[in-house]
Amino acid sequence: MKLVVTVVGRDRVGIIAMVTRILAENNVNILSINQNIMDGFFNMILIAEISESKLKLTELQKILKEQGEAINVEIKAQHEDIFNVMHKI
Repeated sequence: MKLVVTVVGRDRVGIIAMVTRILAENNVNILSINQNIMDGFFNMILIAEISESKLKLTELQKILKEQGEAINVEIKAQHEDIFNVMHKI
């Protein structure tokens, strides 16, 4: 199952490292990352494969959300199909 992870917040050192560490520790394979910084705001979209992970999506969502709150960024993880439906124009 593919997963879309979005991260938004004020730029700071270690955002990508924190997110990718959590994914690696939970056997989630990163397929692509797109990130940019505009006027001090960090924005990242990451596509990953979660099929090999022992964690349920809801557990991973909770971990990412809590860790994001700890560094003042918003992290959302969604099943690819849900992300696509929500962002269809």
